[in-house]
Parts: sequence; structure tokens; C-alpha cells
Amino acid sequence: MPTCKCQAFNLEELVLQTQKTGGTVIEIMQDIQDHYRYLPQKVLRELSRLMEVPLSRIVSISTFYKAFTLVPRGRCPLRVCLGTACHVSGAPRVLERLESELGLKAGEGVTKDGLFSIDAVRCVGACSLAPTLVAGDITFGKITPGKVSAILDELRGQYESAPAVQEPVVAVG
Repeated sequence: MPTCKCQAFNLEELVLQTQKTGGTVIEIMQDIQDHYRYLPQKVLRELSRLMEVPLSRIVSISTFYKAFTLVPRGRCPLRVCLGTACHVSGAPRVLERLESELGLKAGEGVTKDGLFSIDAVRCVGACSLAPTLVAGDITFGKITPGKVSAILDELRGQYESAPAVQEPVVAVG
């Protein structure tokens, strides 16, 4: 019987616990994403098997809700607000600078060291701080392209010690 041997993460146990409490597949998917920072295909296949839910339904859920991602995210995900207030305050230039410094386009994976990923989002709800950059749980306001290097250096110091999560291994045993 296949089992998911996920680093300090027991999918089978999580599914059993969730079923006991009347939880949903969405709750499990949230836990999976919290652990891996995305929804790995191997884990979704195993979730489908354990929950007896068609894989197509799980993939449909993961692509319907914006909170889910099928693309790996860095230990420090960067979200650049491109809402109206941020856009007119220079956010596109901030995004260009981030992409240039990290050698990575928004929405296209993670930096080679696994530390950063970039997403362009429509609003982070901090219009009075425009333009804004949300890095993990930290919101930087009134940023300019000239502040990007210093912000990245600060974040490297905070996140480099964060543990990397490896791709899960699904073993048959």
C-alpha cells in the first residue's frame, strides 16, 4: 500500500484526523501547502487515494482558489501590490527591480537558493503605504526601486536560517 513519506509530515495521519473531526479536503490541502509552501503533485495524488476523491476534483479545487499554488514558493515569498494606489505610486518599477535583482520573473518559481519567489498581486489592503511589498508576514510600505536591495539584504538575514522543505517522496511499501 503506498504511503506518503513526507518530511515530518504524515499525510495519512492528517487525513484520518480530519475525517474523524468532519473536516474537508480543503483543510488538508491548506495544511499541505503550509508545510511545503505549495501543493506537490505527488502529495495530491496520495491525498486523492486516501480520501477517495478523484484527482481531477482535487486539482480543480487547487486551481479554483487563489490561496493555493501548484508552483513551489520560496521560504520568503514576495508579493508586490499592483492595485491602483500602488500602481500609480510606482509599484511596476519596484517589481521590475525585484525581478532584475533576483533574476526571476513574478509567478515563475523560486530563486536558485530557494529563498525567494515573486508574485504580483492586485491588492494587499495597505493603500496608505503605497507602493507596498509583502515579504512573508512583513509589510514594507512606501518602497522605491532604490530600497529593494536593502530590503532583500534584510530579508536574507532573517530567512536564510529558515529550514528548506524538500520535495516529498512517495514510496510504495
